[in-house]
This record gives sequence, C-alpha cells and structure tokens, in this order.
Amino acid sequence: MLIYEITATVADALVGEYEKYMTERHIPDLLATGKFAAAFFAKSGNVYRIGYHADSREQFDEYIATHAERLRTDFAEHFPTGVEVSRQVLEIVKLFPSP
Repeated sequence: MLIYEITATVADALVGEYEKYMTERHIPDLLATGKFAAAFFAKSGNVYRIGYHADSREQFDEYIATHAERLRTDFAEHFPTGVEVSRQVLEIVKLFPSP
C-alpha cells in the first residue's frame, strides 16, 4: 500500500478556482482511473495536500504509465501559472486500526 501525495502552493487569487477544479474535476477524474482506493484533500492557508491511496505499487505504476500524463496536462492547461506542485510517494508501513 502507498500514498501518492501532492503538495500544491496556490496563489491567493486562484484559491477558489483551484478548490473547485480539484473537487469537481481533477480528484474525481483521478479516482475514476480505478488505480486508487481513496483520496483526501486538505489545506493550511494556501498550501494544499492531496493524498491518493493505492492498494499496491503495481496499481500506482499503472496509473503513472497510462493516466498521469493526461491528467497532469489537463491540470497545467487550467493552471499554467500560480500553482507550484511537488509530488512524493510514501510507502505505508502499517495502518491503524488494522483492517
């Protein structure tokens, strides 16, 4: 299991548009790939964290190989400037409580 976590720092003028795009389009589109079991969308000021839970490394790798470029391109078309993004992959060591 892993979490694919994206951190986005959003320009103040884009916060409303960004939140709408993420909740109504990008996160649903990413989950519709079937490669992730769940997602969270959180913020502190104008810094956002989005976490996508994949049940396996294989599912994540399939997402990267078949869907990531299309979704990243769509994001870049909507936000060519004003949003700085970084990504990381976190391996889940243990879930609490255990499933």
